[in-house]
Amino acid sequence: MKISSTGSVRVDLLGGTLDLSPINLVIPRVVTLNLATSLQAKVEIESLESDEIIIHSKDYDSTKTFKKEDLTPEQMSSGFFGPLSFVVEIINLFIFSGGLKISLESDAPTGSGLGGSSAMGVTLYKALAEYTNVRLERDEAIKIVNGLEGKILDSGPAGYQDYYPALYGGILSLIPEPGQVKVDQLYSEEFAEFLKKRVTLVYSGETRLSGINNWEVYKNFFDKDKSTRSGLLNIAKVSFEAYQAVKDGEFSKIPDLMAEEGRIRSELFPGIVSKGMEKLYTKIKTEVPELGMKVCGAGGGGCFLLIHQEGQSTSVATSVESEGMTVLPFEILPPL
Repeated sequence: MKISSTGSVRVDLLGGTLDLSPINLVIPRVVTLNLATSLQAKVEIESLESDEIIIHSKDYDSTKTFKKEDLTPEQMSSGFFGPLSFVVEIINLFIFSGGLKISLESDAPTGSGLGGSSAMGVTLYKALAEYTNVRLERDEAIKIVNGLEGKILDSGPAGYQDYYPALYGGILSLIPEPGQVKVDQLYSEEFAEFLKKRVTLVYSGETRLSGINNWEVYKNFFDKDKSTRSGLLNIAKVSFEAYQAVKDGEFSKIPDLMAEEGRIRSELFPGIVSKGMEKLYTKIKTEVPELGMKVCGAGGGGCFLLIHQEGQSTSVATSVESEGMTVLPFEILPPL
């Protein structure tokens, strides 16, 4: 038996970092907006007659082999599985006979800040559910995989936004409520086309040294740090304005609001914009004065969005490549 599954890596538009519970409930009118890209996490599962579990990473050209009997609580907590611990934790949720060969591949560059590991985790969960004939409950899958990733990272709470595009597709608004996250699908061909013409996704090629540490945000917020609270409140305000604008069909407001959110974020988290990003942005802004920038994910390297007017994509891309960075072309995928 062999199955394949894919899940979108996300681009976050507005309201990231607000997807930490219970910060998302303390701040009023929180909404996080992101979208599902054609950059995919890919999983293949193949049956083995032996009791071996073979995990092959196409990205790293590496293969590790374990025995099913290795999947014990003691081994899980001992670091025995090393960097594959997250993958093995997900595998261990399912009951299956024989062994498995699991192949993993991602279109997103390592350390891109596009939530690639989260997308891979929830895509693996989806694939294993199909393989074992378990009905996939999307929201439950996200809660489980989010919890496991937080356990493996062992550095405080893990945000939830990265998992949704892989299972929902489209352009999403994630609205927290006690005990759940409401998903409001914002996708339309018109809105997707609007965004495609006005945003350029850039991979800096720089090693990502997180500009945002979730634990520091969490601690500062509940220590009542005025700067942290004020900054997150401002991010929430701009993000909610963008959500309302999309609901009202006022797409023309979105680029400026994204750029404003990016500006607030860079002031709140000084390490989020790397020197290379800042240099490129400053250069292009002399040619495109209305240019905006929004760092993806935790920042400090990885990917960022350049926000511009329609018709400027080609000139922006040329400038990006002249500085040795890479434009990552992508499509916005429709809802699943």
